[in-house]
Parts: sequence; structure tokens; C-alpha cells
Amino acid sequence: MALTPPLMPNNYFQFKQFTIQQDQCAMKVTTDGCLFGGIAAAKIQKTKINIQSTLDIGTGTGLLSLMLAQKLTTTIDAVEIDEATSSQAKENFAGSPWKDRLHIYNADILTFASDKKYDCIITNPPFFEDDLRSSDINKNNAKHDTALTLKQLLQAIDLHLKEDGIFFILLPFHRVAYFEKEAAVFNFFPAEKINVRQMPTHDLFRTILLFTTKEIPINIEELTIKENDNTYTAGFTELLKDFYLHL
Repeated sequence: MALTPPLMPNNYFQFKQFTIQQDQCAMKVTTDGCLFGGIAAAKIQKTKINIQSTLDIGTGTGLLSLMLAQKLTTTIDAVEIDEATSSQAKENFAGSPWKDRLHIYNADILTFASDKKYDCIITNPPFFEDDLRSSDINKNNAKHDTALTLKQLLQAIDLHLKEDGIFFILLPFHRVAYFEKEAAVFNFFPAEKINVRQMPTHDLFRTILLFTTKEIPINIEELTIKENDNTYTAGFTELLKDFYLHL
């Protein structure tokens, strides 16, 4: 039997321990975004990395910050350039059990001033540089790199990350090689690479990457979201069972 996804009417998305209000956000909660948060939290827990401070670049609804806050004890600063989206993320943070560890900043990451460096940075950046764009400016900024290029994103990460810090990024599969090449310029090296496909018969479409400041052997994995019968795979279920309402 197919599992019912936790997607509620478009205005909100209900998780087990928090709610995402999203009517003011150009980009809504997505399955790959949820998977990204689940994988990042799981990798940090598995490696027992001491993450005391985290920066979420382009937080949108605040989804990734809330997922990390549920699983980790880190304090999180979340930056969002769009004013309405930032206000909604603030609302989502305030309604969560971890509001004291979550801080939202309505700012451009390129001019964001912080008096600290972060142990961890997580970002689900604008995608699809060369793909068809919407007439909606806010959606363009959320889905494309019209407001923030990947090179600029790397500059921001380099500025705000500790010397021994780590960062996670979610990218379209076809942009990974380009990003890895650009990241090497800043001496960032991929340590984990999780390639994602929607179903067993589908092509890879997303990649979740963990970068470090030291070159180590890379661990490469593949994950499929759904089986051919439209049920979630065991791997996906394990990562999201503590978050999704109906898993």
C-alpha cells in the first residue's frame, strides 16, 4: 500500500514535531529538500562531529534549520534575502520547540555580517542557471541563480566557515562536476556524495554533497526515493521516519 505523504493543503506542511507555514514563500517544501535535511542530520550524528554553530544560507521556509534543530543541539543562524519569506521562516521558528536556538536574518548572504565563524553551513541554493525561467521574480530568485551564483555562494561559505568546518549542499545532478571544480579553487573537497533518483527506472536528478577543508577519500552512495509501486524505499523511510507525519 502506498504511504500517504505528509503534504497538507498548500499553505502548510505538517511534520511530527513542527509545522511549516509556506503561503508567503515562493518555494514550497519539496521531497528532495526534506531528504537533504534528513541526510545532513544523519551524517553529522553518525560521524559525531561537534557542531555547535550552523549557518543556513537561503533558508526559505526554514525547513533545513528546523530539521537540524530537531536532531542536533547546534544553534542555527538562518539567512533569507526575501522579506516575506524571512518573516514566514521566523514564524515557523517561533512555533517550534527549538525557537531559542534558531535565529533568522533578513539579509543578502553576500553582505551578511556575522561576528563568528560557523562549524557547519547548509544550503539549498538557487538551481537551473540555464533553464527556463518564470515571470515571477521571487520564484526566479528562489529557483535560479539570478540573485546568487554558485561562485558567489562559495565565496560566502569561504568567508563564514571555520577553518576545520564542513558544509552541505543540494544540487541538480548535472551541476555537480561544475560545482566541485569551483569548490576546489577554495580548497573545499567532497567527502560524501549521495546521488538521488526518484524511482528505480529514473535517471539521477539530485546530489547531496558534504564538503570539508581537508582532502580525504570520498564516500559515494545512491538513494532512490520511491519503489516502482510508488511506496517509499527503506532508505528514504529510515531517513525521514522521525520527521514525516505518516511514516
